[in-house]
Amino acid sequence: MSDAFDLSNVALTSALATAASSALLPVLGVAQTGHAAAPFNATSHIVWGDAATRIDAADLAHTVVGAVLNAGAMTSWAVVQELLFGTRVKGSVGKALVAGAATAAIAYVTDYHVVPERFTPGFEKRLSKGTLALVYVTLAASLAVGIHHRDR
Repeated sequence: MSDAFDLSNVALTSALATAASSALLPVLGVAQTGHAAAPFNATSHIVWGDAATRIDAADLAHTVVGAVLNAGAMTSWAVVQELLFGTRVKGSVGKALVAGAATAAIAYVTDYHVVPERFTPGFEKRLSKGTLALVYVTLAASLAVGIHHRDR
C-alpha cells in the first residue's frame, strides 16, 4: 500500500473500535447500572436530550441511535488517527500503541473538554470515572490494533 491516506485501514480500524466498544459498553452497563443498554441509551442524548440518559431498557429510538452515534465516533477517531499517524507507524507495535494512545487521549480531551455537553458521549452519565478510563483504554487498544495492520 502507499503512504497516502488509507481509507481501507480507516474502515478496518473503525470496525475494530466499534466492535470493541460495542462489546465492552453493555458489560459495563450491566456491572454499573444493571442494564446493558444504558450506556448506548445515554449516548442518544445527543439526539433526544438529557432524558435519554435515564433510560435503561433497550429500544430502537435510544439504543440503536446510541450505537450508531458510537460507531460514527469510532469512525471519526479512526480517521483522525490515520491522518495523524498513518504514514508513521509502518508495522511497528510500539508506534501503533503510541498512535492509539495519543488518538484516544485526543478523543477524551475533545469529548470532555472541547465539545459542548450536548455532544459528549453520554457514558459519563451512567458509568463511573474509573470505568470511563477503561472505555478510553479499550479505544486506544483497538485503534492501535487497527493501525498496526495498516501496511500488511
